[in-house]
Amino acid sequence: MWIGDITEHWTGEGKLYRCAFKDVYSNRIVGYSIDSRMKSRLAVTALNNAVARRGDVAGCVVHTDRGSQFRSRKFVGALNRHHMLGSMGRVGACGDNAAMESFFSLLQKNVLNRRTWATRDELRIAIVTWIERTYHRRRRQDGLGRLTPIEYETIMTTTATQAA
Repeated sequence: MWIGDITEHWTGEGKLYRCAFKDVYSNRIVGYSIDSRMKSRLAVTALNNAVARRGDVAGCVVHTDRGSQFRSRKFVGALNRHHMLGSMGRVGACGDNAAMESFFSLLQKNVLNRRTWATRDELRIAIVTWIERTYHRRRRQDGLGRLTPIEYETIMTTTATQAA
């Protein structure tokens, strides 16, 4: 199961939008997209990036809020193309996506609010660096037995392979 959401942050050039999908199993951000416009393309690109990273995703449930980007024909078409199942939270049920909101809160605290960002490219590089270097490889998580998402996936994949 993956969960997804979109958030935004101001730069000197205007807003920068981020859409990300998180694998609930390992807490890894499996796909994301960053753009200056909040269109359905933002969500579709993030989903396609996640599929490219994971490979065979048929049957995977993708849970989001009821944002227009996630209800768009393009996004629903991408879900269908990859044989994935869409799921949406109830109206006003913010707890449905709490794990994704928690990730965005960490990003806000550790990157976005640390300084003012003059350009979108400057912020984009900081976000990608934090996700790929810090969140995935350095940040230990209690829910994963004090492992990072990459360590957890590596150990669990090896264990599953040995069991088979």
